[in-house]
Amino acid sequence: MTGAALINTETLARFPRVGVVYGGQSAEREVALGSGRTVIRALREAGYQVAEHDVTGRPALINWLQTTELDLVFPVLHGRGGEDGTLQGLLEWLGIPYVGSGVLASALAMDKLRSKWVFGASQIATPPFAVVRSAEECTALASQLEYPVMVKPVHEGSSIGMSRVEDASGLSDACAVAFQFDTEVMIEQFVVGKEYTVAVIGDQALPVIGLQPASGFYDYNAKYIANDTHYALPSGLSGEMEAEVKALSIKAFQALGCQGWGRVDLMMDSAGQPFVLEVNTIPGMTDHSLVPKASVAHGWPLPELMHRILSTVPEQRA
Repeated sequence: MTGAALINTETLARFPRVGVVYGGQSAEREVALGSGRTVIRALREAGYQVAEHDVTGRPALINWLQTTELDLVFPVLHGRGGEDGTLQGLLEWLGIPYVGSGVLASALAMDKLRSKWVFGASQIATPPFAVVRSAEECTALASQLEYPVMVKPVHEGSSIGMSRVEDASGLSDACAVAFQFDTEVMIEQFVVGKEYTVAVIGDQALPVIGLQPASGFYDYNAKYIANDTHYALPSGLSGEMEAEVKALSIKAFQALGCQGWGRVDLMMDSAGQPFVLEVNTIPGMTDHSLVPKASVAHGWPLPELMHRILSTVPEQRA
């Protein structure tokens, strides 16, 4: 029996009825709708019985979870309310097994500031940064920075509210945009170089993908809308460097305590030094997304990817 067939049999036996919760009410709702549809289709093609719920409110979600016969929940809620540990806490409270990282790891990964603290303590290279909590703090910091910088809401994903700032004159406006989404804003040194991403399934890193967006950085439009983003797969890295980037990605994933599946985003400077930007615990699964591309390149069509992800759910959670 092949490894793939064994995983198929085992995961179908453990979790024949899978509930997919997707959509949600965060700023990433539209992305989560697309991701959810991909996961639902792939799970059904893999042989699972799938119940689906578009999350538009907490009472309806709780009622659905309590009245639907499920063996497992597959969360596909990007951003706040789904990727930040709150949904995971609810599922723990209700005693329902689920895919992916637990409460603490989800909360840490969603929080760009606290992630940076963990990376620093774990000696994982990450770009220098500062955090501001008011327009006044942003203004006071403007003359002290080395540009360009990236301005980011601390608790958002999908590049929502992010801006690249070339000089001090643009910092206040960029912070104002970010403050529309969060009370904490990170100002991060922009790494001039190439961007890469690595999907992690269990303790395995899938092929590294190089990103070359036409817009200058991998923003929301490049991620989900534009068709002119170039994906380098194979990455173009040497075998040695590809292995180094994969190992660094797994180290970052595990440093935050992540489980199951996720995606690690990195930059590499002109000297060949990789820097971890962030870890995504529920990465995009749309037709533009990176995890499906890496999976197919690795030889796993999406139904097989579903088996692989479900096989990572720990016994104690089930």
